[in-house]
Amino acid sequence: MLYTVGRSPYQCDFNAIFKLLARGDDILFIQDGVLAGIEGNCYLPTLISCGVALYALKEDIEARGLNEQISDKVQVIDYTDFVNLTVKHHQQFAW
Repeated sequence: MLYTVGRSPYQCDFNAIFKLLARGDDILFIQDGVLAGIEGNCYLPTLISCGVALYALKEDIEARGLNEQISDKVQVIDYTDFVNLTVKHHQQFAW
């Protein structure tokens, strides 16, 4: 399953997301959701421990000036990679 998180972690119910995640799922942070990928974010350790891959859209990171703050546990991707993730996952859920 591909989860796209487009809202700030402070406006999103991450506890609900944690209950849905399974190993092999991917999470893509887009729009204000890229804030969840900042090093030191309180939700990041739990997301990492769930065994899911974490991605963040490069253009949204740059638009918010967060280039140097994104955790090294989050893979920064472009729109082509975003499309590839949607092809990989037949099921998708937007938060």
